[in-house]
Amino acid sequence: MREIIIISGMLLLSVISGMLGLGVAFSAIPFLSFFYHDLVNQVQPLALLLNGITAIFSAFGFAKSGYLKWKEAIILSIITTISAPIGAFLVYYVKHIYIWIIYLAAVIYLTYRLFKPVKAGEQQKENFKNVMILAIPISILSGFLGVGPGFLLMPTLIINGFDAKFAAGINAFAVTFPSFSALLPHLKTADFDMKMTLILLVVGAVASFFGARMTSKFVKADSLKKIFGVLIVIMTLYKIWTIK
Repeated sequence: MREIIIISGMLLLSVISGMLGLGVAFSAIPFLSFFYHDLVNQVQPLALLLNGITAIFSAFGFAKSGYLKWKEAIILSIITTISAPIGAFLVYYVKHIYIWIIYLAAVIYLTYRLFKPVKAGEQQKENFKNVMILAIPISILSGFLGVGPGFLLMPTLIINGFDAKFAAGINAFAVTFPSFSALLPHLKTADFDMKMTLILLVVGAVASFFGARMTSKFVKADSLKKIFGVLIVIMTLYKIWTIK
């Protein structure tokens, strides 16, 4: 019964994360913590591995529907992979309260922009140079807090003129490699249940691909913006609640 609950829960969470162009770690960590009690050696390694797999299959799902700009996705992937470890290094030298203030300010601003009504006939041009510049502090900030760059990167793409579905596709690819690079330090001590891990990887891959295809075909871009706006508020409140 325990295994069925875990598989069913991760199936649902992977569909949702695939729809939003995110890896599943944002929801997998609190969910898996109910069943595995070693956060560092069991939950985090498994969540990071699943995050990379679900993100890349979500990216493939958006790509199949024509919602992935490969050039932008690859550039952002390089930036996030290089910048995120800087935040992990700074965590030992900077007071957390200052970083949380910056993060909350960013979330409030991005959420406001996501819900800000767009006037008829108003269409903002894509500004990818601005996104590249902002991706550096976003990745450092995410590395510091362990929240993953996708939560701030996707709304940044949207407010810089990218259609929400293209933003989801780009974002999914961009967060894939940081997930795997963040997994590397855990490999020596990771405690994987190999049978369950393999099942969850297959379930996560299929479900996230299906989720991305659902968004591509049935979800309006404006609705996706608002769903994501609500999600980042919920996850921010969760992170604040779990601050030690």
